[in-house]
Amino acid sequence: MNGCPIDHAALNSGCPVSGNAADFDPFGGDYQVDPAASLRWSRDEEPVFFSPEIGYWVVTRYSDVKAVFRDNILYSPSIALEKITPVSEEATATLAKYDYAMSRTLVNEDEPAHMPRRRALMDPFTPAELVHHEPMVRRLVREYVDRFVDSGKVDLVDEMLWEVPLTVALHFLGVPEEDMDDLRKYSIAHTVNTWGRPAPEEQVAVAEAVGKFWQYAGTVLEKMRKDPSGHGWMPYGLRVQKEQPEVVTDSYLHSMMMAGIVAAHETTANASANAFRLLLENRSVWQEICEDPSLIPNAVEECLRHSGSVAAWRRLATADTRIGDIDIPKGSKLLIVTSSANRDDRHFESGDEFDIRRENSSDHLTFGYGSHQCMGKNLARMEMQIFLEEITTRLPHLELVPDQEFTYLPNTSFRGPDHVWVQWNPDANPELRDSSILLRRQPVKVGEPSKTNISRTVRVDAITPAAEGVVMVTLSDPSGKALPKWTPGAHIDIDLGDLTRQYSLCGDPHDLSRYEVAVREEPESRGGSRYVHHTLAAGNTLKMRGPRNHFKLDPTAERYVFVAGGIGITPIVTMADHAKAAGKEYEIHYCGRDVATMAMLDRLNADHSGHLVVHSSASGNRLDIATMFSTATAHTQIYSCGPERLLSALEEATAHWPEDSLHVEHFTSTLATLDPSNEHTFEVELRDSGLIIQVAADQTVLDALRASNIDIPSDCEEGLCGSCEAPVLDGEVDHRDMVLTKTERAQNKSMMTCCSRACGQKITLAL
Repeated sequence: MNGCPIDHAALNSGCPVSGNAADFDPFGGDYQVDPAASLRWSRDEEPVFFSPEIGYWVVTRYSDVKAVFRDNILYSPSIALEKITPVSEEATATLAKYDYAMSRTLVNEDEPAHMPRRRALMDPFTPAELVHHEPMVRRLVREYVDRFVDSGKVDLVDEMLWEVPLTVALHFLGVPEEDMDDLRKYSIAHTVNTWGRPAPEEQVAVAEAVGKFWQYAGTVLEKMRKDPSGHGWMPYGLRVQKEQPEVVTDSYLHSMMMAGIVAAHETTANASANAFRLLLENRSVWQEICEDPSLIPNAVEECLRHSGSVAAWRRLATADTRIGDIDIPKGSKLLIVTSSANRDDRHFESGDEFDIRRENSSDHLTFGYGSHQCMGKNLARMEMQIFLEEITTRLPHLELVPDQEFTYLPNTSFRGPDHVWVQWNPDANPELRDSSILLRRQPVKVGEPSKTNISRTVRVDAITPAAEGVVMVTLSDPSGKALPKWTPGAHIDIDLGDLTRQYSLCGDPHDLSRYEVAVREEPESRGGSRYVHHTLAAGNTLKMRGPRNHFKLDPTAERYVFVAGGIGITPIVTMADHAKAAGKEYEIHYCGRDVATMAMLDRLNADHSGHLVVHSSASGNRLDIATMFSTATAHTQIYSCGPERLLSALEEATAHWPEDSLHVEHFTSTLATLDPSNEHTFEVELRDSGLIIQVAADQTVLDALRASNIDIPSDCEEGLCGSCEAPVLDGEVDHRDMVLTKTERAQNKSMMTCCSRACGQKITLAL
């Protein structure tokens, strides 16, 4: 029990520590079983509180936890590996016997020492280097599953999830594999010693194992020194040490050898065990990833968010500060509970729900954030994806053994079940009927999955004529579930054979039992519209992504002018419906070759007859754009979708209108191929990560970020979708995207990293 940090003499009432705060015990059952659920009261009522039980301020909301991670000067990581439970003199003497001198590592080192070391040792963690480990991980997972695939019952932790990540970790570090059993014991002892509450009678045994771990790490390191030419991160560190001895020191390498074995192994093993438990408890989700392996990267990300293996980190306030509404005195210790932040409804809608199609799953803080973010995050993602691919392919009928009790190693910060027992009927193994499944390979996503690349299966309910050369396609969820919410202007991406095409939704946003899209057969079709018109049939299933909306209606406008050309009427009709329902003034100008080819005219005439003007070339009443928009009208917003010539004409005709009066949607990019002879090299400072990276003349900012192991989602990589947007803090941006408005570009607050560049020599991003 630790004393209250509040000066009671200055108070007129009792101790300000609430009853819930006083009762909080991170070593208790509720926190150990589900730390996020146990702290819901805190997120809702008291997001920052002092725990007299451990003597720490506890921080539980997403925005506060991320803010602490972001400022590693005000909130020092120096106590991250400090023993949270004081140990006996005998245990301390036991550690001294082994010359235990665990010092600074990548997770607990302050600036200015931290970033030079991180930069010096980063290369082996970059995606370009990690891909070389994939064959080894696949081979290991295949070998371990081979051992038990015919047994019918197994503890996944003991038989695979512990040993495979440990073997991968040792291979990554360049450490021999022969001492695996001892290393498992050592790493558990290290966790208990640092983040646990060992009983007095256990402390000496724990210290003995930790001391042997330290001794083992030193012995292996000395062997490597004799020949540092081998593969692995530690030999790489020894080679860097020869070039930068003042940055990569002997004591640092010894500490990193020990910490690296735990960091690269135990968190991945626990995260994988959590994932299998969570997925098998949510059987319908398990079935989905069995049927559609492309969902596995997103499933991994949602598992890391919902039930990650890192529950909390610790920080030290280096000055008086304030978190939320709470004053934090200098010298205060903080327990920042990432597992609670990852379920915060303020950032993740219905945060307690498990949803593998959640668009912001990868915003989770399980890997930390900023300059101390986990460098091995993408190796962990790779291992988890391969685990799931192998098991869902070979044992899709796997299920949890009923009524088993899940137990956890009591500690504040790292969490995973000791055992996950599963069972299945080996006679039903798919490979007995079709051995070719063993040849399947799902591409591993090295890095953060795209927020906009999450697919779902939809069924074609009907295909009906909508006009000459146009059909209306009605889609629904095959299981009868509601489809995702959408707003006027939204579109979906549909896989049509080997092609992917984007179609605006044109049905009723309030009816989520179905989606409707209209498809015109284009004479110059590359196959998409031809596929819909001549191959697709009712009853077929398709892969769909979205909906997404970069063509949103401004709800504050007093008046709208809608201009549609041909099939561009599809997003416009839903906007007009919305304007009518909102009681706004609006008019629709619908342009086409002939009324017989113009889709949804009956609906428009029925619902918007007083607001609709049809412009048919065959009838001789083409829209005179220049005349129509010759006079700028205040408080009016123009929305248009159609062929490029229409959009270009509108841009020219409204050039004198107030800024951002015109809104258009593009489905094709005009972005030219990057020409190095016309570009220049520049720097990108990543303020939150403490890095400065170079962007070459033949490289995009997105490519440079990926090469530096910075997570950022992407999808189209043509400046169309907006998924790779990054916040800009300083420096002028050369905007080349088709997403931001003129005003947004002028504000210079964000950029699309797939295409936009720096105007000068440097830009600064909040990454």
